[in-house]
Amino acid sequence: CPPCPPQMIIEPTSPKLLPDPLREPYYQPPYTLVIELTGVLLHPEWSLVTGWRFKKRPGIEHLLQQLAPLYEIVVFTSETGMFPDLGPRFGVPDPGFGVPDLGSQFLFWGPQDISCLNRDPARVVVVDWRRDSFRLQPYNGLALPRWDGGSDDRALYDLAAFLKTIALSGVEDVRSVLENYSLEEDPLAAFLRRRTRLQEEEQQRLAELAQGRAAPGPFLGSLTGRLWPRSKQQ
Repeated sequence: CPPCPPQMIIEPTSPKLLPDPLREPYYQPPYTLVIELTGVLLHPEWSLVTGWRFKKRPGIEHLLQQLAPLYEIVVFTSETGMFPDLGPRFGVPDPGFGVPDLGSQFLFWGPQDISCLNRDPARVVVVDWRRDSFRLQPYNGLALPRWDGGSDDRALYDLAAFLKTIALSGVEDVRSVLENYSLEEDPLAAFLRRRTRLQEEEQQRLAELAQGRAAPGPFLGSLTGRLWPRSKQQ
């Protein structure tokens, strides 16, 4: 791994940031989600009276519960100054931050080089609001707009739908999917637009089929593939 910035140097006990994947009879989810805590899951607020306080993003429990069977969930932050009590450790995030105990691991992680993770890069998704944070492997990352603390936000619900679609589609290499959203300012909005358009096309096709104006065909099976056209690299 490349050296971390001086303020984030943590003496590793192993060159691997994560332990080896579980083997049978234990269950190892087929994909790994690495997701930023600050600005994605929590919104930090600071005052002289209370110090740092954190607001949970709407949908955080839904996201983790929906994805826990499909993704090994690794919560990280590169903003170490906000979390002095956590320390550089693995384990479940402090319950005071409101992250449910769903087997998540927590780590301080500066430069997000997934080659250090000890996981197959074809099965790793990194979610952050800083596109620069996954510049070393740009097609492993999904850059969301930073959450401003608004209570009407639904991004985590949309993220759960997006990542669940990837997993249930049996995508062999997530990079072939994420590449299609790499230039989008809001990739989840782009995903929802594509999904809505395809659902409308399917409804129209079914209506035409019912009227005898269309031949039956395997449309639904190709719907998920049409959400992310074939990778330009393939």
